[in-house]
Amino acid sequence: MPQSRLIKPLLDQEYPMISHGKGIYLYDQNGKRYIDGSSGAVTASIGHGVDEIIEAMNEQAKKVAFVYRSQFTSEPAEQLADTLCRLSDGHLPWTFFVNSGTEATETAMKMAIQHWQEQGRGTKTKILSRWMSYHGITVGALSMSGHPLRRMRFVPLLEEYPSISPPYCYRCPHKSTYPSCQLACASELERVIKRIGAQYIAAFIAEPIVGAAGGALTPPDGYYEKIQEICEKYDVLFIMDEVMTGNGRTGTHFGYQHWNVKPDIVTLGKGMSAGYSPIAATLASQKVIDPILSGTKVVMSGHTFSGNPLSAAVSMAVLSYLERHKLVDQVEEKGERLKQKLKRLQGETSIIGDIRGKGLLIGVELVQEPLTKQPFERHLNVMSRLVEKAQRNGLLIYPAAAGEDGVDGDAVILSPPFIISDDEMEELFTLFSLSIKELEHELKGEI
Repeated sequence: MPQSRLIKPLLDQEYPMISHGKGIYLYDQNGKRYIDGSSGAVTASIGHGVDEIIEAMNEQAKKVAFVYRSQFTSEPAEQLADTLCRLSDGHLPWTFFVNSGTEATETAMKMAIQHWQEQGRGTKTKILSRWMSYHGITVGALSMSGHPLRRMRFVPLLEEYPSISPPYCYRCPHKSTYPSCQLACASELERVIKRIGAQYIAAFIAEPIVGAAGGALTPPDGYYEKIQEICEKYDVLFIMDEVMTGNGRTGTHFGYQHWNVKPDIVTLGKGMSAGYSPIAATLASQKVIDPILSGTKVVMSGHTFSGNPLSAAVSMAVLSYLERHKLVDQVEEKGERLKQKLKRLQGETSIIGDIRGKGLLIGVELVQEPLTKQPFERHLNVMSRLVEKAQRNGLLIYPAAAGEDGVDGDAVILSPPFIISDDEMEELFTLFSLSIKELEHELKGEI
């Protein structure tokens, strides 16, 4: 086989060549079938090869595929912005379209800073965030990310934004338990704001449920209400990074809707187009935009493909498909069913420590000793080995970090398409169970 010129995640690794996809399945050129148990990168929420989406793509391509946002608007982009406003119950009436989740969070950062600049409060430039978080791979987005392994190479270039502990009940950073902890991990935010000075802080950013950096870390009741209360008390904007959780993944259109909160800025991506075309968005409340509207009238951000009519039409078709087939309404129940199966598996193995998440965003943390929660040593590469075994068995799962420091720990995420049937879920579970037990058998001979 000739040498590949394509830079892949691992330069010297051979990857199967994709042929096609249909429903929850992907097929390589050798005819092997895989269950897309992770929706790719928690993206392909309605499955592969949906004719309605392909038709919408074709129809828009026949009209116009690209216009530049400083010259034209388009009907698909306007419709999509209206739809997102409606899905937020009118709380987020302004939308800025971009091409990826990373661009969306970077735009959110810039928008928050500009919100204060337009009011003559230009010292408010810092964006606080949590350790064990991930908001994107550009320098700005990575500065906001508390993902040690992804920050490592670029630390000298990054701002020191991660500042508080994550809501990690399985490994409570305060060595306590809920509710006696009194949400100490949320209270950390107030102490940090006081130490730095609210006059220097523009916003606090958080994922409703932590994805790649924590394996679906899910906060306890009252956590986000307390976070919002602190933000409001100190005049700090609250940004929710919904790139992974948005568009129905957790059983609501926005992940924040599980709690009684209304963030000032929300970012979307991934499931926004279900993988059919690159698109993401930064949504803002009227409160955020008002000073800009009264001032320069320009949100200082922009990309060549922002508001792309082809991608907007695809996203509109995906959101319409979700509503027409009532798929978001089914996510919570399907997720609970899968979690119950995984809890049964937990009782049959000795390497599953915790199962968490909401809807069809489910994290499985792997441990050497369940009673002590002792993680595996890093050199064993437990998470990577499970991902590889699952793929060999015909199941795709998503890698995630875990552990007290976000470095020494192993987790994976199961996030199948919303369309998964009962029989397909049983097949997914059977392949995951097989992969876990194969790994457990191997590890017993190594530890």
